[in-house]
Amino acid sequence: MTNNLIRCADRELSLGSPVVMGILNVTPDSFSDGGLFSNSEKALRQAEKMLADGALIIDIGGESTRPGAKLVSESEELDRVLPIIEKIHQELDVITSIDTSKAIVMKEAARAGCGMINDVMALRGDGALEAAQQTGLPVCLMHMKGEPRTMQSEPQYDDVVFEVKDFLTQRIEQCLAQGIKKEQIIIDPGFGFGKTLAHNITLFKHIDVLTELGFPVLVGASRKSMIGQITDRNIEDRLAGSLALATLAAINAAAIIRVHDVAETVDALKITHALA
Repeated sequence: MTNNLIRCADRELSLGSPVVMGILNVTPDSFSDGGLFSNSEKALRQAEKMLADGALIIDIGGESTRPGAKLVSESEELDRVLPIIEKIHQELDVITSIDTSKAIVMKEAARAGCGMINDVMALRGDGALEAAQQTGLPVCLMHMKGEPRTMQSEPQYDDVVFEVKDFLTQRIEQCLAQGIKKEQIIIDPGFGFGKTLAHNITLFKHIDVLTELGFPVLVGASRKSMIGQITDRNIEDRLAGSLALATLAAINAAAIIRVHDVAETVDALKITHALA
């Protein structure tokens, strides 16, 4: 039975129906919106807009995870994200999530008022598992084959659905052994992270295999290359494709949909939920 209520620091997140996580990249080089929200005021305005549009979570990232992206030091990442987390926490009634793989960033973000940890490395970085447990925050564990800089260099699987499920099961077990509570764990199949178009499609068709694990599933496919490969659309023209994937994810019992285009996705999910 999937947990429908998650404690996120001083706020609660209800997952009785699919919710939207708005993406707030405070980086100069993210694949879709790099540099647009890299100062506190612009970031706060964008967070306000996403909240007004219906986002229940704002996911803040200070290091791009796109293929070939440059590594960012701990101090630089902290300088990018902490002022924005603090400002949003002080001024807006919304859950913030920190998109990071660094232990120190997790700890400091929690101190700044962050309510969730979203880690593309599934807490495999140095000290990350211990840091996440110490914060007491819910964690999102994502599957990725390889690491961001090289993950799209001919990824191969014998059975992508089984391997992703097996990986996430192992990471869940590690979290539980570390003392992270079951009701504080979310899983993410990691669309586009070390996967070809064929892998992504197969995995998308079998999201239900992951929901069977009994944990909320987060799906992040907004504007990703799989949409471009199918539709031949540029990043800025992938809204329709993103909405199609968000709708299909919700139909297949995904609990959290991570997107750039909040208002449109919220409307699509309302229709999907009403008809379901």
